[in-house]
Amino acid sequence: MPLVSSTEMFKKAYGKYAVGAFNVNNMEIIQGIVDAAKEEQAPLILQVSAGARKYAKHIYLIKLIEAAVEDTGLAICLHLDHGEDFEICKACVDGGFTSVMIDGSKFPFEENIALTAKVVEYAHAHGVSVEGELGRLAGVEDAVKVNAKDATYTDPDQAVEFVKRTKVDSLAIAIGTSHGAYKFKGEPQLDFARLEKIAKLLPDFPLVLHGASTVLPEFVAKCNKYGGKLSDAQGVPEDMLRKAGTMGVCKINIDTDLRLAMTASIREHFANNPGDFDPRQYLKPAREAVKNMVKHKLSQVLNCSNKI
Repeated sequence: MPLVSSTEMFKKAYGKYAVGAFNVNNMEIIQGIVDAAKEEQAPLILQVSAGARKYAKHIYLIKLIEAAVEDTGLAICLHLDHGEDFEICKACVDGGFTSVMIDGSKFPFEENIALTAKVVEYAHAHGVSVEGELGRLAGVEDAVKVNAKDATYTDPDQAVEFVKRTKVDSLAIAIGTSHGAYKFKGEPQLDFARLEKIAKLLPDFPLVLHGASTVLPEFVAKCNKYGGKLSDAQGVPEDMLRKAGTMGVCKINIDTDLRLAMTASIREHFANNPGDFDPRQYLKPAREAVKNMVKHKLSQVLNCSNKI
């Protein structure tokens, strides 16, 4: 089965559940994610950031994901996360991706529209779907770094104009999530009134939440126990993500929880086996930790198990 775009996934999901979009960097992370999706019979988006492309190289990631498709038979969408300019989006379209994100959120509104529309025109001519972004999330993810004071929520009326003029296929919005293991001021809250208004103004249009890791306490505790300093880390409560998945959010991005699951497992392994130097011995349980975490997300948070 070939790689697929996100279009049909989102049509099926709208208003009922969200599709998980998981960031990948290496073989073990990919294996853990796809094995979880296979067992849960869940739709799946694997996404690659610019940092991941630099780390693992485009061709290696493409071949690993092609192997995952062949191994599992899953219909997988391969998505570029946070494409920063037209050139990287074009390279991914030309290089086999089935979906790309152009992140023009750092630019003024008109510049964001112009850049996004340019990517859409090229991508659509090649059968590739496009995600745009309006509004800015606080936090850090690879090269995306936004201070809390610079974060801005998505304006609903601007969202309508943005979608109409760019012809994007989905829109990442800012309603209170954040990138990375972030420390919120007070309890994390999502602006559901804003989400409801955007969804009402853009009926049946797929919305996206970035920065939606929960920063699961068990992984934070394990990282802290074996040498980490994450005691103040927070994420988005899972009940909020479940609710968002019924209100027009069709894609929820998860990266930090993957990193924490893998890192916690590896730290625990070396604490218990300090003399070990065989990567297979510490990457195998790390892969299993990723798998179990993703299964939890698919079944208990995204509610997309048995949807293929």
